[in-house]
Amino acid sequence: MTSHVVAFQGDGAGAEELTWGQRDVWDLMRRTGRTMNIGGAVRAGDGETVEGVAAVLRFLAGRHQALRTRLSPVDGGPPRQVVSASGEIALEVVDVVDDEPDLVAERLRVRYQTTPFDPFAEWPVRMAVVRSGGTLTHVVVMYYHVVVDGFGINAIVRDLARLDPATGLATAPAEGTQPLDLARRQRAPEALRQSGKSLRYWQRQLLRVPPAPVPSTPPDGPRFREIVCVSPALALAVRRLSARTRVASGPILLAAYAVATARLTGADTAVVQVIVSNRFRPGFADAVGSLRQFGLCVIDVGGPFEEVVARAWSAAIGAYKHGYYDTAAHQSLVAGRESDLSCYLNDRRMETRDDDAAADPPDGDVEAALPLTKLDWGLHEETYDGSLYLHVEDTADASDAVMFTLWGDTHRYPPEALLRCARDIEAVVVDPFRSRGPRRTSGPPPR
Repeated sequence: MTSHVVAFQGDGAGAEELTWGQRDVWDLMRRTGRTMNIGGAVRAGDGETVEGVAAVLRFLAGRHQALRTRLSPVDGGPPRQVVSASGEIALEVVDVVDDEPDLVAERLRVRYQTTPFDPFAEWPVRMAVVRSGGTLTHVVVMYYHVVVDGFGINAIVRDLARLDPATGLATAPAEGTQPLDLARRQRAPEALRQSGKSLRYWQRQLLRVPPAPVPSTPPDGPRFREIVCVSPALALAVRRLSARTRVASGPILLAAYAVATARLTGADTAVVQVIVSNRFRPGFADAVGSLRQFGLCVIDVGGPFEEVVARAWSAAIGAYKHGYYDTAAHQSLVAGRESDLSCYLNDRRMETRDDDAAADPPDGDVEAALPLTKLDWGLHEETYDGSLYLHVEDTADASDAVMFTLWGDTHRYPPEALLRCARDIEAVVVDPFRSRGPRRTSGPPPR
């Protein structure tokens, strides 16, 4: 393995306090001990070269302050962000000799993802190329989550269209709010008014939150377990229900999760914190940074499921509208409460989360698709965030199946209860389209 040193320089330098989104992720990582690094490995394009990848890295680091950000410690408080005007990043070059490039790229991705960044000394992006027989096969990239969120990565990808490959120069100015400017704007009266409005909304919703459930007896084995579900039947049922109710798939899946978690806890009200991208706010759509925060949904799950869907839609609108706030003030608001706020939903889909709710319902028999459901145990971790965490994922063809992963804390819920919850997410949407009444999908035994 060798390194290719990439020198960069860009506009904007200085130090500021953390933005609200940065502070949120910083505190989350300290609380859980997770790295939370985000990125992945992709196949290299035809004719791609080390120099070409280095030019991309140089271009992006120069354009976006987030990729030139390190942290500076502060006694007794959160760190500050420090943006440099120039520097050097090492692009790793890994030559494959006796191994499969796919395996080498995956091992490299895992190493990048599981190795914590040193935010005080290391630049917040790691990049490498895998080379076999002189040809690049893969590009691996990983970002420090405090300064870049998932939608920030999408903004990075879109910005590559403004790189002239012949010259390595930009064809248009960078778009989106930069982190230093955002930190200053979040101290301004307008942002603080928005924060106050959001926190008052949270305060009203917190009055509706039921008491926390009693923890179960901790079993042997890893504490946090993942269940992976891929369901063609759920995709068909969601699209049919979306066409009937004129509600997009996101709130429908939120409603299903609400019903499933309420069954798990025995409550009449579900409490779900959703990830709010905040990209709909002015200047944020193309910002490369960390803007995501949590929104609070408190949903009554009584009555027909279509009524729950309507309530989930309303709750989601309120959560997104009020998911932008001063993180420190928010922490003071929720600290010390006995209510359970440890249930989360992260809809990570890019293609279908806001799909056309007025589309014609698809062909296909929901009931006939049920045997195709795949439900099984996935990874396990000793630490995670929350007692329940649902991630909804993109699939190769989003119209063919809904894929989700459900993480659960076995110190709160036994494994068999987590399996029932995962099955219920599918069942509450699918059952109205069945001809013979409710039936649970098959799945693995608890272990």
